[in-house]
Amino acid sequence: MSTAASTRVIVGLSGGVDSAVAALLLREAGFEVHGLYMSNWDADDAYCTGAQDYQDARAVANELGIVLHRVSFAEQYRRQVFDSMLAEYRAGRTPNPDVLCNRHIKFGLCLRYAARLGGALFATGHYARRIDTAHGPALHQARDAAKDQTYFLHSIEYACLPRVLFPLGELTKQEVRERARYAGLAVHDKPDSTGICFIGEQPFARFLGKFIPPRPGPIETLDGRVLGRHRGLHFYTLGQRAGLAIGGARGCAEEPWYVALKEQPRNALIVVQRHEQHRLDAAEVLTAPLNWLGAARSGSSFAALVRLRHRQPEQPASVSVREDGTARIEFERPQRAATPGQFAVIYENGRCLGGGAIERVLLSDEARYNPAA
Repeated sequence: MSTAASTRVIVGLSGGVDSAVAALLLREAGFEVHGLYMSNWDADDAYCTGAQDYQDARAVANELGIVLHRVSFAEQYRRQVFDSMLAEYRAGRTPNPDVLCNRHIKFGLCLRYAARLGGALFATGHYARRIDTAHGPALHQARDAAKDQTYFLHSIEYACLPRVLFPLGELTKQEVRERARYAGLAVHDKPDSTGICFIGEQPFARFLGKFIPPRPGPIETLDGRVLGRHRGLHFYTLGQRAGLAIGGARGCAEEPWYVALKEQPRNALIVVQRHEQHRLDAAEVLTAPLNWLGAARSGSSFAALVRLRHRQPEQPASVSVREDGTARIEFERPQRAATPGQFAVIYENGRCLGGGAIERVLLSDEARYNPAA
């Protein structure tokens, strides 16, 4: 990390310990540091911690002696992230709004706003590393594998990467808290936030039900036997066990049930038992056009490591990129509960190459299921 007292860095201060230590490290490195608190949700919701987070961000700025700016992107967030999330759920998919937020809000609108504040660079408390190479900057996984957040960053525009800093990329979470404690920052022991602000600690199904009404339908076995009723396909995701409310079924083993398929045309939820879980195994996934963090590889095939969800160990795979930018990813080993709407993120030697949304899942041969007409 270079030092330059004349270089202004705008740090996205969220009110948590990670962004606080990011600002601390940059100030110690000699940068002119300003903080920017961004709010994306303006509803009066008791579950949202935004008001307290802003007060914590103010306290951090005061403790560090830096200027704190504040901006609201609530309208843009609803349009570019939240509305898209609801549309995905209505389509029976399982989206990841954090990925969209990073692309459109944090490293889109917020990055441009930071430039208006005179910031030559924009920094966040994400656990990732930007490594400069002869061919340009590259996004690499954090040293702390348990906290690595490159999965959520894979879709940012590559053009913004030269202006972005990730000061925590070389630290573990424990080291971050120790730095905060040593510096006397009051947020040193603040619990990590879980989920996204507008959902908070309330049950997700309750929140989603405020915007998408229930649409009940049958819960069925693979052979079409009706076991019960579901509340709406948008309340479930592939591989889910909890919340099915099936109980014991005559003639079936005394085993848990898992969501295997959401059959949208018939509004049917297909479930399997524990001994049938191989029917969740995916051999391949097809993606939407990939976002590349560097040179695109359209029209090529190569071996890489792929994640289908945050914190999943990288999986060996063959990636075939079509001329239209979409990809077919074939795994060496079957992947459980690959889910349309989630993302396939591609890695090579610790570098995040990019990724794309999962559009279709191709099951292993033994798991293929042809829905009833």
